[in-house]
Amino acid sequence: MWFRALLVAGMALLAAGLLAGAEGQRPDEPAWQAFIVAGGQDRRQSEAALEEIGSRWRDAYATMLVEVARFLPSPRGFQQTDEPLPVDPDLAGQDPAIRPAPSPGVLAGGSVVRRADTRRRLTSFLERQTRQRFGDDLRAWRRWIWGVPYAPHVDYALFKAELYSRIDARFRAFFPAGVVATIRLDEIDWGGVAVNGIPPLRAPNTIPATEATWLRDDHIVFGVRVGGEARAYPKRILAWHEMATDRLGGVDLTIVYCTLCGTVIPYEGGVGGRRFTFGTSGLLYRSNKLMFDEETMSLWSSLEGIPVVGPLVGSGLRLPIHAVVTTTWGEWKRDHPSTTVLSLETGYERNYAEGAAYRDYFATDRLMFEVPRADTRLKNKAEVLVLRPEILGAGAEPVAIAVDRLRREPVFAFDAAGRGFVVFTSRGGANMVYERGTRTFGVRSADSTVLDSKGQRWSVTADALVSADSERLARIPAHRAFWFGWVAQYPRTVLHK
Repeated sequence: MWFRALLVAGMALLAAGLLAGAEGQRPDEPAWQAFIVAGGQDRRQSEAALEEIGSRWRDAYATMLVEVARFLPSPRGFQQTDEPLPVDPDLAGQDPAIRPAPSPGVLAGGSVVRRADTRRRLTSFLERQTRQRFGDDLRAWRRWIWGVPYAPHVDYALFKAELYSRIDARFRAFFPAGVVATIRLDEIDWGGVAVNGIPPLRAPNTIPATEATWLRDDHIVFGVRVGGEARAYPKRILAWHEMATDRLGGVDLTIVYCTLCGTVIPYEGGVGGRRFTFGTSGLLYRSNKLMFDEETMSLWSSLEGIPVVGPLVGSGLRLPIHAVVTTTWGEWKRDHPSTTVLSLETGYERNYAEGAAYRDYFATDRLMFEVPRADTRLKNKAEVLVLRPEILGAGAEPVAIAVDRLRREPVFAFDAAGRGFVVFTSRGGANMVYERGTRTFGVRSADSTVLDSKGQRWSVTADALVSADSERLARIPAHRAFWFGWVAQYPRTVLHK
């Protein structure tokens, strides 16, 4: 088996005293291979590797041992392991391409008891070295690690590449030696599937609204309008694929849905004269999915639309964003009678019934993956409407508005960076944000018009507020998110709750 072969090879090198001289290795650091060897079932080899690590110990090394331990069963019982189930069990479906990938611990074979003993050995070693008493609670270890100044092992990327490549060889391309990153690599977590293991929809089939007889009026859709063309992306379909590369209104789009953080964002598929083919990396950062481009294998933040790991870091690229609304199918087709909608003919066999995907995850406030800190001003999965600082203007802090408040106040005005904005919320729940200047507005009428405080009538359109004399107030792109996922990325968020 690969893992046993790696252990034997690693220990042979250790015995020969050659690991410390590996390429890129600093003489004051243990070889990165020792951390993988420490996770083996051979007690003698494991203890020798831990002795090598301990002799040059820094607290920053704890993350490498926790990552190895994660792929071993918990000594508290196999069913109590901290290894998460990152996808709904139904995601396995009938397509091997999206079955949850096996962990290195599973690939290594051997008895559960012996592997659990190895995990106990690693956590006991961690307690001795750090004087922390977290035992087998890997979540607690992660929280502690993320509070330690980030000073990773010089070959941490190579370690991560080797460990994750045993799940899917394509992971190796994300972590080459010397990779540049704007985020902590120790906060990048495996999401439980292979690269594109949750398959994106490529140029998905669409149908007119009149043919979508399988959609009920109360079903949730994500509505996008670009260049005068409207399209609905039903949650019941997109939740199984988490990405759709599409073309709407003459614009190439990448619609990214992070189911874990409750966020749907329509990005343009290119920027700076470059076009990208995006996919799902199978990796997470603070419980947010990391997408990647096939052209450079850079990892991109799905919340910010910028490269965060790889060759494109520092390029200044940021994907243009378009507005999206979360609403009901009945409301969307009423307001956009010429809309198209994704077809059930996706090329995949899935249970596309309303609410079938991620049912258990959406039903509770519990998280699948740890984040560095919690903000208890709202529940983890409370929905918020969010606006990014670069959209709000220079000097602005990010803004989040509780969706519950927007339901209670269907006309909600706020200021940011010296500018005035207004959010209109429809009966179906669609939130649309506009510039307002110093104006105040009343409730939208049934004919989608509103009166301002001077009695002037404005039309509420998908692109702007338009006055009777053709003055326009621009619509501002906004989208929804779960509170925990947004504030983990933007801790300085101004919250209206």
